[in-house]
Amino acid sequence: MDAKAVLYIIVSALVIWCLEAININGIFKKNRVIQAKIMYVLIALSIVYPVTNFLWDFFLSTKI
Repeated sequence: MDAKAVLYIIVSALVIWCLEAININGIFKKNRVIQAKIMYVLIALSIVYPVTNFLWDFFLSTKI
């Protein structure tokens, strides 16, 4: 498996674990569970991509 793919998996698990601390349902109207879940996934993806790319570039530039 590619090292960057492994990094994506690790960062994804970490971001989802951290996002569980936020009560995102309090932001949405009642009975909008599906929209809240979709927003949760979009927020997670928008955090995972730049963090993974930052770490990957950092590892490549420092030759770790």
